[in-house]
Amino acid sequence: MNQISHRDSFRQPVFGADMRRQFDACYPEQAQLFDHDLRSHELLTLEALAQLGEAMPQASVEYNPGDLPVGIRPEDVPDNGMAIGDTIRMIDQSASWAVLKNIEQVPEYEALLLSLLAEIRPILEAKTGQMLKPQGFVFVSSPGAVTPYHFDPEHNILLQLRGEKWMTTFPAGNARFAADEIHEGYHTGGHRNLVWQDDFAAEGTRHHLTPGKAIFVPVMAPHFVQNGPEPSISLSITWRSDWSFEEADARAFNGWLRKRGLTPKAPGRFPARSRTKALAWRVLRKISGQRQ
Repeated sequence: MNQISHRDSFRQPVFGADMRRQFDACYPEQAQLFDHDLRSHELLTLEALAQLGEAMPQASVEYNPGDLPVGIRPEDVPDNGMAIGDTIRMIDQSASWAVLKNIEQVPEYEALLLSLLAEIRPILEAKTGQMLKPQGFVFVSSPGAVTPYHFDPEHNILLQLRGEKWMTTFPAGNARFAADEIHEGYHTGGHRNLVWQDDFAAEGTRHHLTPGKAIFVPVMAPHFVQNGPEPSISLSITWRSDWSFEEADARAFNGWLRKRGLTPKAPGRFPARSRTKALAWRVLRKISGQRQ
């Protein structure tokens, strides 16, 4: 692949002044649609992404058939019978969904990721503190592909680059859409996919993503994605914060308490903090590690 330096990744900002104002108003708790100016990039063509997928460790690649129900269980997701490179190169006819995880493992893609995050870093750090653990993910989807109902532990902006899709989001931290026990299980090694109920659909917010549109998705906000009639490429730029790590550790500690017959109170959403429970979990984890 062509080498690209951090300095030369972009000549013009990808996130304009209007986007940055909107991001400042919604971050960190409200899903929001924005405009962006990343319409094409040599590292984000199908061939470049196929080569990236073939070069990445197996643990950094996930792909499966795209014609899945919104609420499929993790253990029921089948294999698509193809290699990752072929899945991406033939995405228009492979009826698949693929994600390349932690693209920052490759220097060229790390430069791309950091260039984008640099544009919004002052805004996010003013609210949630130091930007931690920047990560990038690329999603390549066949026409009509579905990303099942799930949540993610990162602050996330998804940029649509090719094709169109509809993302339906639900309020983060609302136990109706993801029970406390599911949060606790996820943060102690469970799957990100969630239990879907058909009556949820009417309560979600549906966002239409086309090339030049991006969406901010809050930490642990349940969502699912339906791809449009053409192949889709999306770039997800994510980061963590002290607040998000505290929330995760407090959830894990609550799971530990629940297994011992207690009914712990769920952590509050931002700006509430969960320092005491987070510290308790970190101590327990350290003690457990020392015993192994």
